[in-house]
Amino acid sequence: MDIQRLNPAGLHETPGYHHVTIAPAERLAFLAGQCPLDADGNVVGPGDVLAQVDQVAANALVALTAAGASPSTVVRSVVYVVVDDRTPALGEVWRRFQASPIGEAFTTASTLLGVARLGFTGQLVELDLTAVIPTLPTHPTLPTS
Repeated sequence: MDIQRLNPAGLHETPGYHHVTIAPAERLAFLAGQCPLDADGNVVGPGDVLAQVDQVAANALVALTAAGASPSTVVRSVVYVVVDDRTPALGEVWRRFQASPIGEAFTTASTLLGVARLGFTGQLVELDLTAVIPTLPTHPTLPTS
């Protein structure tokens, strides 16, 4: 798949993401905000934003896979982090996502936001992803005998 990632001259250096992502848009997957919930709907790691990042990354990988996409086909990410005096720096959250199994998703156009509150009680992080779904190669019909 031909996804181009660019950092044009005249823009600041980035900590791993690209300012511009250009992708063929035959099919796109728009993931709902992935939350730090386990399969039973319980918030994982209350008060521990990095544990929540791990759960969000795991959930995002499941959702991407179900859509036929992967971290390498993500073209846009938005990370929301509840920020207060107890929260590690936003950069720690960013680095944890980059080191996760979906780390490749964060080489694309990305936004990292500090927010006051998220949807679930105790939720500290949420991840919104958009990915291209690769077109499956066509296979010639095998001859029948």
